[in-house]
Amino acid sequence: MRKDWDTYFIDIAFEVADRSTCPRRSVGAVVVKDRRIKGTGYNGSAAGLPHCIDEGCLMAGNHCIRTIHAEVNALLECTPEERRGATIYVTDRPCAECAKLIISTGISRVVYARDYRTDFDWLAMAPWVEVVHLPRTAEALAAQV
Repeated sequence: MRKDWDTYFIDIAFEVADRSTCPRRSVGAVVVKDRRIKGTGYNGSAAGLPHCIDEGCLMAGNHCIRTIHAEVNALLECTPEERRGATIYVTDRPCAECAKLIISTGISRVVYARDYRTDFDWLAMAPWVEVVHLPRTAEALAAQV
């Protein structure tokens, strides 16, 4: 059976997550507009800086601050026109900081697979942003092995 578009692009986000360089959490993101990929991102260090897999995580509180989140890296690859009205597919529900960036850049739809607890749901503050939880099925997870 042929995959629907949301499943197709969330699967790509999981493939992108395989490039993650932080062992604490592998996250991938894909920005899509008009069924065309405009940018991808995974959580990893800023260009030219050491990666967690090489130097270890740089912890502050309970968070690694060495990495740039997948959503930020994907958004940085896109022009403002490509972001406006686009969908971002993310393996994990965006954290509060990423949610604020998503809202500010004009993304109109967020599709995520895994829940991630945040202290405040910024996406709910922007009713013009559609949020879709698309949990991974057992079949989809088995197909990745």
